[in-house]
Amino acid sequence: MNDRDYENLRATLRSALPPVADVELSRDLWPRMIERLDRQSARVAWFDWALLALLSVWLVLFPNALPALFYHL
Repeated sequence: MNDRDYENLRATLRSALPPVADVELSRDLWPRMIERLDRQSARVAWFDWALLALLSVWLVLFPNALPALFYHL
């Protein structure tokens, strides 16, 4: 490519992508983000409780399986 091709490419890109007028945010987003994180509570799904119950029953019925469980962790 020669200089003329680069100039044509540059002109095409400038016409396709207009300059951004306002780069600064109009407000700070961190206070809203912290408020949103504080508002959400940690919820545990029913499926997680079912898996925990199944694991507990499995360990009561088969206590020798505990080393195998630790091996896979």
